[in-house]
Amino acid sequence: MAKGQTWTARRTRFMNRLHVSMAGRTPVATGFVSSPEPRTIGHFARGRQLLAGNFMLSGRLVEAPDTLIWDIAPEDAPFVDELHGFAWLDDLAAVGDAKSRERAQTWVMNWIDRYGKGQGPGWTPALTGRRLIRWINHALLLLRGRDKETADRFYASLSRQTVYLSRRWRRAPQGLPRFEALTGMIHAGLSLEGMQDHVEPAIAALAADCQARIGPQGDIPSRNPEELLEVFTLLTWASAALNEAGRTLPSELVEAIGRIAPTLRALRHSDGGLARFHGGGAGIDGRLDHALAASGNRRMRKGGLHMGYARIAAARTSVIIDAAKPASGRDSGDAHASTLAFEMTSGRRPVIVNCGSGAPFGPEWRKAGRATPSHSTLGIEGTSSSRMAPPKIVRGQQVELFSEGPERVGCEMRHAEGSQKLELSHDGWRSHLGLTHARIMELSNDGRALAGEDILTTLSPGDERAFDTMMAATSLQGAPFSIRFHLHPDVDASVDLGGTAISLALKSGEVWVFRHDGKARLTLEPSIYLEKGRLKPRSCDQVVLSGRAIAYATRVRWSLAKAQGTPDAVRDYAPGGRGLEYAPPGRTGTGDDDLE
Repeated sequence: MAKGQTWTARRTRFMNRLHVSMAGRTPVATGFVSSPEPRTIGHFARGRQLLAGNFMLSGRLVEAPDTLIWDIAPEDAPFVDELHGFAWLDDLAAVGDAKSRERAQTWVMNWIDRYGKGQGPGWTPALTGRRLIRWINHALLLLRGRDKETADRFYASLSRQTVYLSRRWRRAPQGLPRFEALTGMIHAGLSLEGMQDHVEPAIAALAADCQARIGPQGDIPSRNPEELLEVFTLLTWASAALNEAGRTLPSELVEAIGRIAPTLRALRHSDGGLARFHGGGAGIDGRLDHALAASGNRRMRKGGLHMGYARIAAARTSVIIDAAKPASGRDSGDAHASTLAFEMTSGRRPVIVNCGSGAPFGPEWRKAGRATPSHSTLGIEGTSSSRMAPPKIVRGQQVELFSEGPERVGCEMRHAEGSQKLELSHDGWRSHLGLTHARIMELSNDGRALAGEDILTTLSPGDERAFDTMMAATSLQGAPFSIRFHLHPDVDASVDLGGTAISLALKSGEVWVFRHDGKARLTLEPSIYLEKGRLKPRSCDQVVLSGRAIAYATRVRWSLAKAQGTPDAVRDYAPGGRGLEYAPPGRTGTGDDDLE
């Protein structure tokens, strides 16, 4: 298998180099049709780190002061991809002084010298599209004060990359990589003199992918909220570029943006970050708000599921639950066994979270992050709700796809007097244990209390026979289960009331209290928070209710409520530099006050 992967990778690299070489024989652009406007958002602090020689990419830090960025030569593919995608140019541009401008110019021109004719990494359609967008966005920065010879080399490289992309974009996997390639081709075709012939094919392909990959509810097959945001951002950039060039937008593009925007709003917590499911993080600060504003879409879809997630929210509390099957087939390479897991945020403070994606921290963390115990839901010891098949090669890479899991996932939302109620279920363990997991969650209309009930039950005589077989195999010890509530690292948790409750103190001053009905064992245990952009996993806590299913129906009730002394609203300095936030009762403080 490894040999087949190596052959595939070698063939792909050879074809990429061939097409780069052929692209170099085509006419070269001599300038821009119009001055490009930057659309990407950088971070000043990360830009300063780059200038100091601290290269933080894909969760890995390389400290190399006074070293050319191309000389640090890390071996892991995610780091190399981020390096050659040039998103770090946004951070240098955010600094904006003479030193950052000189560093950006030097590193770009050195890339042209080293890799510009197809040698080395960085020549994939997705990375080329990403790179073109950044180079065009920051062209004024990159060319300021440079001579004509340097400018000519810059335009020649842009031209070569554009023509290469026109030949190889079909090789980009469908989904985010294809959207990156096509958006890059549209940007380059509209911006560079003599490249306009590449625009119409890219528009047609983008329209076709919008129709094929964006579902009727603004969903994508991976069900990764952060990936949906990245796709949405690319579509808004392509739309803006076409509008500015006076081009007619294809209806498929307009409709896709209109479908995605309400879904992203529904997947956003009250702190402004996205729900962290299926490999996605909370999203880069500011990107969601910027993309939504650029789309011009102010709708928020009410009721029903949003890309398979259920949302209940009241006052300053938001709860988002994974209420659908994970991705299947080739789209499940990054899917998580998170069915019926939830996250809860109070105002600007995440409270209950999922551990997140372990991909930036290596293959073992990646595998652990995908398992059910890494999510805030019920899990049966020794088996996740979705199971992975042995590794296989997909698109030239080794991946572990889901081979089995829930066949039926149910979700009903009801509005009771004084509360919002969700009734959910999945049958991920039914085939071999005879058990269905049902979860009931109820949020009070004042946002101060979340009540839950988790049930493991049989539903048919066949389920009872499978359960009896399991009981016999375990000497009547039953199926051990744990209901986990992973806490954000900023939550200070302590055992209270003689071990019958857990107090959760937030940095905002709020205090929440976790209680249960006594039918399971309550413990406060260590956990891990996997966050993109960090050097290593962060330590945190988890509340765990554990027991054994020894009957045809096992029920555990729990609740999470604000302590009596906690006000409905607090003045809170938001984490991550989001600013000062005050939300009166009944308002979320997320900037959605103008939603329809």
